[in-house]
Amino acid sequence: MDLLPLPLEGITVVAVEQAVSAPFATRQLADLGARVIKVERIDGGDFARGYDTAAGGLASHFVWCNRGKESIALDLKDPRGLDVVRRLVADADVFVQNLAQGAAARLGLDAATLCAADPRLIAVDISGYGSSGPYADKRAYDMLVQCEAGLVSVTGTPGEPVKAGIPAADIAAAMYAFSGVLAALVRRGTTGRGGPVEVSMLEALAEWMGHPLHHAMHGGEPPARSGLAHAVIAPYDAYATADGGRVLLSVQNDREWRRLAEQVIGRPELGTDPACATNAARVANRERTDDLVAGALGALNADEALTRLEQAGIACARLRDLHELAEHPQLAARERWRQVGSPVGPLKALLPPITLPGGDEARMGDVPALGQHTGALLHAVGMTDGEIAALRREGVAA
Repeated sequence: MDLLPLPLEGITVVAVEQAVSAPFATRQLADLGARVIKVERIDGGDFARGYDTAAGGLASHFVWCNRGKESIALDLKDPRGLDVVRRLVADADVFVQNLAQGAAARLGLDAATLCAADPRLIAVDISGYGSSGPYADKRAYDMLVQCEAGLVSVTGTPGEPVKAGIPAADIAAAMYAFSGVLAALVRRGTTGRGGPVEVSMLEALAEWMGHPLHHAMHGGEPPARSGLAHAVIAPYDAYATADGGRVLLSVQNDREWRRLAEQVIGRPELGTDPACATNAARVANRERTDDLVAGALGALNADEALTRLEQAGIACARLRDLHELAEHPQLAARERWRQVGSPVGPLKALLPPITLPGGDEARMGDVPALGQHTGALLHAVGMTDGEIAALRREGVAA
């Protein structure tokens, strides 16, 4: 049987994008087969290119979010550069932008303007706080939005709130922009009309705050920050092992506690001890509960502890660092790693987590150099060699 094509084959996306939220959204579209044309500044391009040099000399953020795209470098403050973008958009199915609030509207590249001119176009505006309201013009970076959305208030230890270790607000906005485009494409398939899509980082991350938010606003106490421990379940934490590792385990009910007491701690009487026989008792006596578990696991190395816990039917995990994640046996067994091309040579990258059995594998294209496709794209919109040379010479294209 022939393999199905990637679902977004034939879809063209133009993106005036930077940092993480829009680039990560459009990378998902590229992985699923869309052609993504990335419009960058001529003076250094997407500023995420300069965040670091960790990926073989390239910025790790940029490598993560921009594979499989074509890069054209233009000065959009020059009418000739803006005209090129308009020509590209005229042949596109989707337009995505995450410029500073108001910048796209000044250029005529906001979703409302573009969709009014072309009813079949799907145009996405990604912003920090949305297009209206008192925060509309407020500068928004990931950590700032994590604070505004309350994520920092529930993350960390009892004594210290901390931000998430990944750009959670950017990623949340990216994934809603991605799913918003897919939904709009389905609607266009049935109605023939595209339309605007608006995504706010604050609103995206506020949605992800679902459990603690609903718990607090409907009468409960906000969940306490508890590090790796669970606020209302015990034992549910990470425990040190004899070889310097850390193993996290979760006991979800009292039957599991009895198995843990007998088969791992080696004290079956704890299963009926009133001080720890129920979850409520274990939470009330959390320090004693944790000491019992820590004593048992601290006598074992990490592999032994995990084996013992799994044999007892207790949910558990190894606390891994990023190097250990890169070597994770489950990812290796499922053959999730590929190599993508880049200006510095092949780089290791994960297959996207959307797997479509019976179809072509995700398209994991090269990470583009700044302006790598400028010439070809200018030719594609009808410019001659002389016109292109003039744009380059006068600093409108690079």
